[in-house]
Amino acid sequence: MPSVDLVIPWIHHYGYGAIFGLLLLGIVGLPVPDEWLLLFAGYLVERQELQLLPTLLAAFAGASTGISVSYLLGRGPARLLVGRWGFLLHLDPELLDRVRAWFDRRGRWLLTFGFFLPGVRHLTAIVAGTSFMRWPEFALFAFAGAFFWTLLFVLAGYWLGEKWRWLAEGLQHHHLLLAMLSMAALLIWGAYRAWSARKQG
Repeated sequence: MPSVDLVIPWIHHYGYGAIFGLLLLGIVGLPVPDEWLLLFAGYLVERQELQLLPTLLAAFAGASTGISVSYLLGRGPARLLVGRWGFLLHLDPELLDRVRAWFDRRGRWLLTFGFFLPGVRHLTAIVAGTSFMRWPEFALFAFAGAFFWTLLFVLAGYWLGEKWRWLAEGLQHHHLLLAMLSMAALLIWGAYRAWSARKQG
């Protein structure tokens, strides 16, 4: 992963500011190795080059800000694009209404657990925005996910110490498969819900 070689020097040089900024960009969807970043930050805490509390705060703030930007994109540009050009993908208004209704009922938990699914976390926030999910409810579930995700990976890097790369490389090898399985599961579930609603209607 070429971007890993860019991330490590940035964290060495800019510390907490780099953790915040890079995580913000990664959560929005840019190719930043988020888990690598968090594990490496935890490793630097173990080496006493960074302090634990500021590291956790910077990571949580970056992840929370990034997921909020994705939500705002869903409320604005993404929603306009879907509304204007969605017919090209057969996204008719009735289907979109059903998807939004499903997200209102069950999708909020994806905001929390989606942080642990590569390729899913920023998409759930965009869908929440297009669904006009209320900000307080969005923040509750999304920020909870950001908290547990950053805490887990920073502490994992801290506990693993010099072996942090072992977990990072294992995650890298399985990310593509996990992302594909996650997206396939979401598509199958969404298609099933749409079919069930159409059958009942």
